[in-house]
Amino acid sequence: MKISFLSLIILLGCSLFNSVNVMALHHEPQNAQESKENMPDNEGIVVNTMDAAGYTYMELENSGHKFWIAAPTTKVSKGDHIRYSGSMIMSNFTSKTLNRTFSTIVFVTSTQIKK
Repeated sequence: MKISFLSLIILLGCSLFNSVNVMALHHEPQNAQESKENMPDNEGIVVNTMDAAGYTYMELENSGHKFWIAAPTTKVSKGDHIRYSGSMIMSNFTSKTLNRTFSTIVFVTSTQIKK
């Protein structure tokens, strides 16, 4: 009888310990701000956008850092969460159609609005 009682206590202790670990490991963001702060480097929230000469220029924000990307013409709106791929960074790029020089811009091959 002592072995059965001891086994029961050990089993109960293990099950309680295991459920605490599962709860600790299963952490979800408490709010939208926390999930935005943990975005991958190839994502951002659209702050500004403009179209010119077959490109959509988007100013994105990721973890408080703002940067510009240029993608093939894409329909986006301010506040959209964008994921991009196929990037090439250019410094001091001048867009003649926009009459503007970007200190740094990332040219991308594709974008996707993340829901």
